[in-house]
Amino acid sequence: MENRNFRLDTQWNMIHYPDRPNGFGILILGDERHFVDKETSFWTQNEGKRALLNDLKKAGYTIFYSNLYGLHWGSQKAVELAQSLCAYIKRNEILNEKIHVLAEGMGALVALKLIRTDTKIRSLLLINPILSLKSHLQQEREHKFFYKKLLKEMSFSFNMHPEDIEALVEHNNGYEIPELDNGIPVEIIHVLAGSRAYRQSALINQYCLKWKEEGLPVSLLYMVPEKKPQMGDKAVRFFKKQEAVL
Repeated sequence: MENRNFRLDTQWNMIHYPDRPNGFGILILGDERHFVDKETSFWTQNEGKRALLNDLKKAGYTIFYSNLYGLHWGSQKAVELAQSLCAYIKRNEILNEKIHVLAEGMGALVALKLIRTDTKIRSLLLINPILSLKSHLQQEREHKFFYKKLLKEMSFSFNMHPEDIEALVEHNNGYEIPELDNGIPVEIIHVLAGSRAYRQSALINQYCLKWKEEGLPVSLLYMVPEKKPQMGDKAVRFFKKQEAVL
């Protein structure tokens, strides 16, 4: 069996099995286009994501992810479902109790909250991450159409009126970048494709400098779009580096 789809709390989830398991699992937390249904997922349909998935499977990783209520924007219910999925996988699969996490875009908002829970995480790989809702909203303000769309999505995810989202994000420090766990190695891969990516790069660099000043194990890698086929190798290399101690 290569993969299977199953439901948790009304949401579809998917698990991929490698031919030769290495005993380690990877939780994927996807970005805006991420989805899972009863038969397929974005990671099996998108060519680039499928290639990355195959690279991880060839290295022996068992990979799992959830639909997470769609455009969740780091909502608490998405974090809790991610916790439930990890607990389900540990009960039903023979894997090391500490999991790797690969998060892209808005998935990083869930990942950065997940490391503050009792979920045992071995390492965290972030790809073009959104690290702060407040900063993301500020960046999108100049694009009125996308800004209104963003507020609408967030209001649905947080069950709040759009006008309340701005006030909540603006005045709640909890929506700024959280502290990292100094026991979890973090690598950020930032693909420099498009004006938004270049705007975000300055912010990501600022956060990484702050984390490094605190002595946290964080590394930052910039990548041009032409090098994206190499992402699988880089991800495998990073994950394997964190497996010396079981």
